[in-house]
Amino acid sequence: MEDLYISDNDRRDLEAERYLLAVGRIREIPDESACEEQVQTYFRHMADFVLLMDKAWNVVETQQLRRMTLDELQVFNRELYEDILPDHYGTSYGNPDYAVNCLGESMGRLLSFLYTELRGMIPAVFEQNRFDMLIRAELLLEVYQEFISAAQENAAPDAETVRQILYWYVSDYYEPAFLDRTENQLCPERDFACRIIMESDLSDLRYLYYYGEYISENELGTARHLNEMPEEQIRLMADTYTEGYRIGFAAGNKDISVKKTVNIRYGLGFERMIRQAVTNFDRIGLKPTVYRAGSNIFQGRAVSKNGFFGANPNKQFDYDHKEDQALFLDKLLVERKLDCMKNAYERYKAEAAVFGGPAVVEIFGGEPFVPQTKETACRMSGKQQKLSAEYAVKAGAIQNEYIPGGERSFTIIAFPVPDIGERYEEIFDDIVRINTLDYKLYQGIQQRIIDALDKGVTVSVKGCGANRTDMSVSLHALRDPEKETNFENCVADVNIPVGEVFTSPVLSGTCGILHVSRVFLNGLEYKDLWLAFEKGMVSDYGCSNFATDEENRKYIKDNILFHHDTLPVGEFAIGTNTAAYVVARRYGIGDKLPILIAEKTGPHFAVGDTCYSHAENVRVYNPDGKEIIAKDNEVSLLRDTDVNKAYFQCHTDITIPYDELGEVSALTETGEKIVIIQNGQFVLEGCEELNRALSEAV
Repeated sequence: MEDLYISDNDRRDLEAERYLLAVGRIREIPDESACEEQVQTYFRHMADFVLLMDKAWNVVETQQLRRMTLDELQVFNRELYEDILPDHYGTSYGNPDYAVNCLGESMGRLLSFLYTELRGMIPAVFEQNRFDMLIRAELLLEVYQEFISAAQENAAPDAETVRQILYWYVSDYYEPAFLDRTENQLCPERDFACRIIMESDLSDLRYLYYYGEYISENELGTARHLNEMPEEQIRLMADTYTEGYRIGFAAGNKDISVKKTVNIRYGLGFERMIRQAVTNFDRIGLKPTVYRAGSNIFQGRAVSKNGFFGANPNKQFDYDHKEDQALFLDKLLVERKLDCMKNAYERYKAEAAVFGGPAVVEIFGGEPFVPQTKETACRMSGKQQKLSAEYAVKAGAIQNEYIPGGERSFTIIAFPVPDIGERYEEIFDDIVRINTLDYKLYQGIQQRIIDALDKGVTVSVKGCGANRTDMSVSLHALRDPEKETNFENCVADVNIPVGEVFTSPVLSGTCGILHVSRVFLNGLEYKDLWLAFEKGMVSDYGCSNFATDEENRKYIKDNILFHHDTLPVGEFAIGTNTAAYVVARRYGIGDKLPILIAEKTGPHFAVGDTCYSHAENVRVYNPDGKEIIAKDNEVSLLRDTDVNKAYFQCHTDITIPYDELGEVSALTETGEKIVIIQNGQFVLEGCEELNRALSEAV
């Protein structure tokens, strides 16, 4: 790897020279027969893809992209993603089943990974990032040369040697990758997406194809719908979003005036709202940073996207490759990643100090995704899972060192996309209504609930019918009930829409079974999901997605526990947004709601960190003036002795819908039971308004 600190001009010249040499050599591969036929076919396919990327580079560089018609752009866009679309995935080298079948078990996994990494050229093309193009072209040639050398000796290439080539590629380029990602996160000057948002004619839908993301009817339909909306409604959506961000700082007793940047994350098609939000943030004194969702080994690959993103061409492809790091992950690589991350934050520490946090626009409405588990896909060993979990904890500590949790905030809002069904426009309007409900009304009702809960020492949550939930939640002792409270009165700030009261339970004394018949978490479906808790920690779990207990447990450990052996109950909450619940039932979209809205439609528990992670020492007050004292649990308190044991860098909410809910009640020290919800209805005095919406449920 060349010196990172040579002049920019010299670096660009060197990269251009090396890139031309690499592409020149790759042009020769389709005409060669140096390897066994199946292997040569693979490398011809890889060469064709790189040459397609080189062609695309020239289309973008010469501004030909901007001169294409909408039909031409659609053809061009499909050509980039066609190979991994579901219709073609059966014969794609991105499919580990196909790669292993053609190339053998060990080599198939390695070469399938190589192909997925070459696909990281697509964003490089549109952002005109020559370095990212170069390192992937050179990686292909290095692996190809290993096969040629083996063939010349009438031998099979050694899989371990190929793995080592891939290993050192990852290790060598972590540093520039972290520098690039950190700069994109913290520096408004990296304005690739922002220029598209602010400078495009948004009535001309060709702009959607300038990002380089896959574009489906969802993105086109969303953009069309927003273009048809009156300006006042766009402003209402944007104002709710940006005001929620501002209120989040105020409610958390954090000073927004010292912040200079906000990271905007969104799905393509929402540019009209985002443009207004950028203007709003500018009035607050915040400049936007906008980076692309991860698409390579350095940024991570997942079904759930984090950044700006278009349509997912194939969720199974992302799921198949989400653990590709299993090919290399070891202690040395973890240490390398952490060093590179710290170096990147150190380089941009001034920018990190004025970074406010993310403002997220989530989308929902696509067909629920139930992944297929494949024996051919890479899966981390138990040792690697522990390394991955340890990395997440230590990486979180590094981020918190430069962007302290006590000084940053966030906000999240969600909207549907056309895939949600024929009544998309009606649903969209109803979600806008839900996102802009009168928070003062809910604030008052929720205070009634908090006052009742604060009288309890425990809270009991029980399911009804087939729901087996039976949880006992232990609450913190209030030393001065006139001035202290256990529950935060959450309205429309960081988590939009309005509608929950939440606390961090005492782990000792928190126990039982949490069960839901069907739930969607981070883009994945879970059927008959249950978790058992002892002393506030997950002690057992299962679901019925797959044929065997082993598969079901692995699914949960990978995607809810995030490779940890156990996690604590980080949050207990009661969702009060009965209007959202009714909308879900009216349109039959309960299975498509994101966690953000679903968590407001019933009581929920979160496994992982508390809601106050890394900000426990910031004093926070409810609107009634009482201080929220339940910000810690026995695990998070370990930060004072060993910060690496205090946090898990995950927080997953699991909601029990009202129609599966038997009872929520507070039990006082004297044994009195104060019932909040019974048989899916709020029975506490002062909560009658919430039942009016429930009475409309079909």
